[in-house]
Amino acid sequence: MTVDVQFRFRSGLPSMAFGDVRLCGSWDEQGRVSHEWTSVSMRPSRDEDGYDVFVADVSFPDAGIGTHFRWGVELDRPDASGLWAIAAELDDEVSTRRERSFDLHPDLAPQTYYLTWIGRLGANRTERRNSADGIRFAVWAPNARAVSLVLADPAIGYIADDGTGAVATIAMRKTVDGFWTVETGDDDGLADFDGMVATPYMYRITKDDGSLVYRTDIWSLMQIGAGDFDPDGAVYHGSPASLDGPQSCSVVCDPKRVVLPSGEELTAEAFWADEFAGGQKIPDRLEDLVIYELHVGALGFGKPAPGTLDDAVAFVEHLAALGVNAVELLPIAEFETRANWGYGTSHFFAADQGAGGTDRLKMFIKTCHQRGIAVILDVCYNHFDPDGERAQWAYDSNDHTRNIYYWYEGRPGDYADPTGGYIDNISTGWAPRFHEEAVRQLFISSAAFFVSVCHIDGFRLDQTSSIHQYPVLHADGRRADRAAAFGAKFLKQWTRTMRLIKPQLFLTAEDYSDWSAMTEPSLTGDGLGFDATWYGDFHHNLVEYHGGAQAQLLKNAGFGDQRALTMSSLAGALQTSAHSKVVYNQSHDDCGNREGSARTAVIAVNFAPVVGETRTWAEARSRFAAAMTLLSPGTPMFFMGEEIGALKPYRYNDFLANRENILGAADGHGAGMISCYRDLIALSVGEAAIRSRNIAIPLVHDENRVIAFHRWNDGEDFLVVGSLNDAPFEHGYRLHSDRLGDDLWEEVFNSDSRRYGGWNVGNGGGRLRATAGVLDPVLPASGVLVFRRL
Repeated sequence: MTVDVQFRFRSGLPSMAFGDVRLCGSWDEQGRVSHEWTSVSMRPSRDEDGYDVFVADVSFPDAGIGTHFRWGVELDRPDASGLWAIAAELDDEVSTRRERSFDLHPDLAPQTYYLTWIGRLGANRTERRNSADGIRFAVWAPNARAVSLVLADPAIGYIADDGTGAVATIAMRKTVDGFWTVETGDDDGLADFDGMVATPYMYRITKDDGSLVYRTDIWSLMQIGAGDFDPDGAVYHGSPASLDGPQSCSVVCDPKRVVLPSGEELTAEAFWADEFAGGQKIPDRLEDLVIYELHVGALGFGKPAPGTLDDAVAFVEHLAALGVNAVELLPIAEFETRANWGYGTSHFFAADQGAGGTDRLKMFIKTCHQRGIAVILDVCYNHFDPDGERAQWAYDSNDHTRNIYYWYEGRPGDYADPTGGYIDNISTGWAPRFHEEAVRQLFISSAAFFVSVCHIDGFRLDQTSSIHQYPVLHADGRRADRAAAFGAKFLKQWTRTMRLIKPQLFLTAEDYSDWSAMTEPSLTGDGLGFDATWYGDFHHNLVEYHGGAQAQLLKNAGFGDQRALTMSSLAGALQTSAHSKVVYNQSHDDCGNREGSARTAVIAVNFAPVVGETRTWAEARSRFAAAMTLLSPGTPMFFMGEEIGALKPYRYNDFLANRENILGAADGHGAGMISCYRDLIALSVGEAAIRSRNIAIPLVHDENRVIAFHRWNDGEDFLVVGSLNDAPFEHGYRLHSDRLGDDLWEEVFNSDSRRYGGWNVGNGGGRLRATAGVLDPVLPASGVLVFRRL
């Protein structure tokens, strides 16, 4: 007699370019336990939801009943073979093993590994062979006594705490893994999938203590409302559009269709058919990128409301003319109120409806791709929305230890205040419960959704140091090492999954831990798997950092007193930037949100009024900062508005009051700055030597405020010379470098050009000969020159 066990590997994606998927297990060919694992091919199939699933059947002798077996999945891809496809490590703080296991017994259920949970939770289509596709609603509420699906009145879009706004209530049944489900055929209240599209809904949850609450679907693809109003549980009679999405109803959506601004509907295949019209391609290497950091809400120039994705689509022409080949969006997933940055995500699959929703995001991405611009999405997993009660907080229990989305240590009685067991991590909310697969999969699957459905090209993870380094107990600040360990496990699982889904994704992290593992491989090793981390000290040395010991070159130059500047610190930052770093002269955090921070041009003149001659100096030093960033060996990035010399601070709480018309300024007072940016970007994108990681710094002089460095690759050689001196070196400045040789060097860029608004001091674009490694160019005040070896 045998026990037959089915094994499944389910990606949760519409299709995957996998070949020769193999089940590997701790048994021999007869199904007996073995230290030498055997493998067998898995056959491709489709599950009832229309997703790829790979299946294998194994027969075990019944003599092995009670035996513990381990297993996993290996697969090949066109670019790599023998990839281990189990992304999750064991739920053991010290183990890095990636495998599944079971104890053999009769009638064992199929053993399934879910790479993502797409299609398992939320409102999803279920395929039917002989009738219209059905719909399944599924919610994770492991502590609930009962759960009902509640359909809402679309004219209201909100269900009050007393149930007002509901039009139908349908009981759900508890299944596996703490899931509650209901689907077409279980109840006459559900139509087929197409008939349910656009239906607003919530869940009525009977918590473990018997209390009733209404909860949104955190896996929803859309939340009703483009406004800021939260009825706070009261009966609502206003417009659905005025609601704030985190608290309003979720909506059934069909990701296989795209609704255009005209109202016309297209299949996803038809919509994406011209994504790369004319053979346009986006970059495929991180070192080839020049990244423009963009906040959609800060667009919409001249309008009182925040910008939208329609504004972003219109802005793509500016990005293309500027020459950048990547745009990084601040978080666009549903978040509280429109007038903030978006880092308080409430629903991780739904693009913010106030910004235009998911279909508008697809339009923006396709428009970028048609211009050769990659789209990187900023996502925030280090905390939940502090105002997200209906989405996350106390979802199915009032017991702090059973608060399913939040990490909690110990028992409430352990603390003077019961909230003491939550985890702080220097973010704006408490830490997620990373030891819970359902929480990890919320973040992993939402990222996979944006890749597979919206065609996102990469991600920037917000403040990953908060996930793996900073966790402490809320009660007293004691280290929470287990929370940090599981945070690191989550990051590895996330990057492994992304690498399996789309290996060419750009994966970067805002991380200041200097942990080398951050950029070591995770899919084929035990690193955390990111391509690069943000390098904050590059900005701090180059521009400012209030209270810090960094060089703060522009801030100190702004005093105008000829003090020596620590150019040697910038040299160190340039050298470090060659090692998997994203560098920036300004980011969203550094444009006015921190104490002492401000726009570059304001810092460059020590907060003096930026008018007349002072503006000339402000822009000259700003051009210096831009050149150091764009010509560095790191991957360069800058924040929106820097290209026109923006002056107003960019802050979390008042960015609407400080918007500057970038498009208008590009043809006005910002024309000189934008010309400089365009030329620098053209050098960065167009020259392999500038895109390389090669750098040598032969000269640094703190008193003279001068730095010179070489960039080279495959026979190309450039010399970059920068001066923050307040007077030009009109009679030449002696540079010595063995790389200069006895060759001719041509001046190909001068940040002091009159076209950029400078004083036009330099070498006239001429050729200079180096003799025995010595070059003697004229250097402008607060300027940067670039020479090419002829």
